[in-house]
Amino acid sequence: MSATTTTSPQTAARDEPPSLTSSSPRYGEKVILGALAVCGGISILTTVGIVIVLAVESSVFFRQSSIVEFLTGTQLSSNLGGGGTFGVLPLVTATLVITVIAMVVAAPLGLAAAIYLSEYAPERVRSLLKPILEILAGIPTVVLGLFALNYVTPFLTEIIGQENIFFFNMLSPGLVMGIMIVPTVASLSEDALSAVPRGLRESSFGLGATKRKTTLKVVVPAALSGIVAAVLLGFGRAIGETMIVAVAAGALPDLTFNPLKPAQPMTGYIVQRFSGESPRGTPAYQSIFAVGALLFVMTFSINLYARKFVERYREMY
Repeated sequence: MSATTTTSPQTAARDEPPSLTSSSPRYGEKVILGALAVCGGISILTTVGIVIVLAVESSVFFRQSSIVEFLTGTQLSSNLGGGGTFGVLPLVTATLVITVIAMVVAAPLGLAAAIYLSEYAPERVRSLLKPILEILAGIPTVVLGLFALNYVTPFLTEIIGQENIFFFNMLSPGLVMGIMIVPTVASLSEDALSAVPRGLRESSFGLGATKRKTTLKVVVPAALSGIVAAVLLGFGRAIGETMIVAVAAGALPDLTFNPLKPAQPMTGYIVQRFSGESPRGTPAYQSIFAVGALLFVMTFSINLYARKFVERYREMY
């Protein structure tokens, strides 16, 4: 004789797990989503506001000066009244020379650090080195500029010779800027390497490959899109750097590719004009916004290309 158990509706409702699609309001989630939406909106509005200011102020400058002469001119000078010639090519050249020097330092060092942290470093060592890299990224750039001027430049003078290098030059800030960008390249590259599935490594080991061959022939190619994106983002970071070049590169807007000579990058020109005596409303003052707009276009283009590159060549695992 079997016993039949009956369950009351109240007990059944109490025993059922809570529904994930419950229609009851979750006020905490709504508050968080609202706060995130406000933060995102503020970021977008800030960017739009910057673009509008640059566009409006730059249009005032280009009504007084030719945009073709601005982009292709090799002379940059102004008089006391705020007029003069405003060719941006010397500024662009100095910016690119310093940035290339920085990336020659940052790309190999950052990638080597990322490979070591991801593939070789024990967990204890990795937990120690990662914060050190983050501390390096947090050093104020004005301090790095003084370091380049007071320590790196005298060191280069002893090696190269005082007659071959100027006190203000492009090599010294380029080297220090490269050290500054190493954490950016290393951190992003390490994330890309760590995202490679463990199965690819195990398959390579199963075929008899060594640790070095597995790293260089399997892991690095699989994470190539993320590594390239890290290098491009570091390149954009170097182009927009201000205080290091303003302190150590000099303020001579000459068209030169010699890194041992002084030059004035775009960001250094902006700092000099804002701290100078250019009357407001003059072409010299408005040229600040024209140079800033060009710098914004350059960095935006690099970031956009990095995003497109990652989307096109990213491996899906």
